[in-house]
Amino acid sequence: MDSETLRRSLADLVARSQPYVDQASTHLQKSRQHCSSLLETAQQDIHVLSQKPHFRELSYGLGLLIFITVALSRYLYRRHLASPSSTRPSTPTIEKAPYNKPAPPARKPGTWPPSSFKRPTPTPYADWSIEKTKPLPYRPFRYGPKYFVTMGLRTVKWDEWIELDNNYPRYHADKARRIAERGSKCCRTAPEAYPAALELLEELRGYLCDRYPMLYQRTDKGIKNLWSGEELDTTSRPLPEDPMQTCARLTQDDLAIMIERPDGQYYLLAGAVLLAGFWRLEDKYGMPLSEIHTSGDVPQFKEKLEKGMMNFFRRLKPEELVSRNNYFLQVDEDLAWSQSIGSEDSDGISWNTAEKNRAIEHHYFRSERQSLRRLPKTGGVVFTIRTYFHPITEIAEEDYVPGRLASAIRSWGDDVSRYKGKEKYEEVLLEYLDKKHQEQLDRGLKMEEEDEKRSYPW
Repeated sequence: MDSETLRRSLADLVARSQPYVDQASTHLQKSRQHCSSLLETAQQDIHVLSQKPHFRELSYGLGLLIFITVALSRYLYRRHLASPSSTRPSTPTIEKAPYNKPAPPARKPGTWPPSSFKRPTPTPYADWSIEKTKPLPYRPFRYGPKYFVTMGLRTVKWDEWIELDNNYPRYHADKARRIAERGSKCCRTAPEAYPAALELLEELRGYLCDRYPMLYQRTDKGIKNLWSGEELDTTSRPLPEDPMQTCARLTQDDLAIMIERPDGQYYLLAGAVLLAGFWRLEDKYGMPLSEIHTSGDVPQFKEKLEKGMMNFFRRLKPEELVSRNNYFLQVDEDLAWSQSIGSEDSDGISWNTAEKNRAIEHHYFRSERQSLRRLPKTGGVVFTIRTYFHPITEIAEEDYVPGRLASAIRSWGDDVSRYKGKEKYEEVLLEYLDKKHQEQLDRGLKMEEEDEKRSYPW
């Protein structure tokens, strides 16, 4: 082979390699594969040409071509990595960056695009009885030595949204009496929350008739209470009473709706708070979420609860239903309002007015089970606040309860102790609980078996 033929072969080889170089510049991730293919082709050609004369001259040309190809590929690859638009894998083992679905546009505070979510239809409560179905035994306290302040949220099944039991007649009567006596002081709906209150009323009408068909029945105008004979109008416009007031007549729970305003804060703008014991709707109505808690001196709210609570409210979806529990001690027998802290209409109510060290028969255990959900159409966040109310002398007969409750009370810090009024009852209560706990140990109660028999919040 003469020199001219060799030059033509070299030119032909260069021409064949050019598409690979072009692809390397436009398809950076494939450049190494193209280079590898090019090198394999070159090796085959070298093997053939090595059998020909003038191989040394040709090999110099091939070496130069390979050097140029590799140098160009590395230059283009480095430019790609330096580009702001590149997506560099976070680890060397990643071949391709994962696809991330674009986030939906941020919702403007104070607006809510209606959701298509529909609450699952609950199954009928098997064998529910207004005479025999006992209250659920919530005992939401833990052993010391440390008391933790947390939101304590748990996911709840939709069948468990509203809990009714054989205390229903008492709660129903107390609510009816307080509506008649106090009306708008306890049940109130702001105009901007009215659509959410109507949505809640319709939600309760549907849920209660499906879950408790022994107690409630749908009618053309609304819902009928089969036990009391009441027929409540939920469909007329305008309604014959405040929608939150009608909601209150249907449940054992107190109810509240928080509405988001354009400032991003959630405000208490609708409520039926009839059996709260220690707080009044008229004091909190219209307040943003944070102020409700700071005005009530909730311990460690700013330090441990506020940020998480605000984030939770913003992110809560209609598909989610959560609950939390808390507990208090009370030194009088009134479910609706604890008279021991002062008259419901007095100013400056607090534990300071309560009588100290009353007899144990006046000590009551007050536990709240709160549920939270977002209404899909209006976006309002609904609280249900179900109070369970029992004499201490009753729950202290349950295995493990007196020892665990005494330990929990002793674990309260000064701030929690002030908030829960510990000074007013600790001497009498702790002495009694310690005595009952020792009685249980003396009859053979095995503390190491408690976790097998009851766990939080029971």
